[in-house]
Amino acid sequence: MAELHHRSATVADRDTVAPNMEAAAIKAVGRVFTAWGLGTAAGAKLLGVSDRTWLRMKANAWNGALSDDQLTRASAIIGVYKGLHLYFGEDLADQWVTLPNGGPLFQGVSPAAFMADHGLLGLVETRNYIDAIRGGV
Repeated sequence: MAELHHRSATVADRDTVAPNMEAAAIKAVGRVFTAWGLGTAAGAKLLGVSDRTWLRMKANAWNGALSDDQLTRASAIIGVYKGLHLYFGEDLADQWVTLPNGGPLFQGVSPAAFMADHGLLGLVETRNYIDAIRGGV
């Protein structure tokens, strides 16, 4: 019987896999921002990049690497989108992010504004909030 060997990912592995993973993350985040109706400035702020960098990313004219912070932001953004679509119907799922929200986390501001104002922590808290209202906690 053949043995399976597990090995840890190396820096070389990240260099090989990262460009494809990053390109997919950028494309997915762009689609989420479009569905949510967010403009360049709002999307850039949520992803933690400059407006100019976000424009280059969307145009597939960026050859940089996402930081761990930016990858975590992308994951949280995609998680919020997915959670909303699992909980709400299609239209409300995409509108929810930009509507004023009286929930205890948001205190009257839209989730998009909350996430933008609170950065990575706000993105993660919003994702956890969505998971909680879905009953996933």
